[in-house]
Amino acid sequence: MSSVSSLDRRPHFLIADDHAMFAESLRAYLEKTYSVVGVVLDGRAMVDVAVRLKPDVIIVDVGMPLLNGLDAARRTKEQVPNVKFIFLTMQDDPNLAAAALELGAIAFVLKHSAGSELMKAIDHVLRGQPYVTPKLRSVDWVQSRARARQFSMEMTSRQKNVVQMLAEGRPMKEIAGQLGLSEKTVEFHKHHIMDAFNLKSNAELVLFALRRGLISVNIQPRVSAEAARRAGQLPRLGARA
Repeated sequence: MSSVSSLDRRPHFLIADDHAMFAESLRAYLEKTYSVVGVVLDGRAMVDVAVRLKPDVIIVDVGMPLLNGLDAARRTKEQVPNVKFIFLTMQDDPNLAAAALELGAIAFVLKHSAGSELMKAIDHVLRGQPYVTPKLRSVDWVQSRARARQFSMEMTSRQKNVVQMLAEGRPMKEIAGQLGLSEKTVEFHKHHIMDAFNLKSNAELVLFALRRGLISVNIQPRVSAEAARRAGQLPRLGARA
């Protein structure tokens, strides 16, 4: 992980995306203009690295393992209040965008957008202005707070963590270790969630997590970060979910 140099006056960026090829191609693209201090591949690593390096901007995917991008951003904001976020995602859900706007002057961009739109979003965020892709035709963004509350009120943060990890196919023992819980407590959370939302199977639990943006579907195989770096160019932003 790179360290932040006090001699580099350019804005410092952290990239959080679990698709290594996309993340490293994005890094190569951004480094033509900005200083990229690192790339992380899951939400928990994003929080840890952001607290340590205090970047100016984090470009974050919504669907990431261990902790989704929206919850990772909330936790980071609590400890690094001046950090700015650009959500770069395949999920064209206005409720997700509304929930992200609760964090302040963020940007919400779709991965199948052109690179020029990402640069426009970066410019807005660096000037303290929010940016939501025009591809999301929300009827009334003034009501974003109400939509955001509706989107997130159904589950506690702990319940969302459990749902995400279960939907990722992680065993009870691993989930318990990551969250500092006993396996019985994880089992209790699972039972309570499935009962509360009338989920009858693990397959329904996965669909439930997908609909709420807690996980996403990778449509390309992952490759090593080093191989991705050698590619040296940014693809169109629609590389993955």
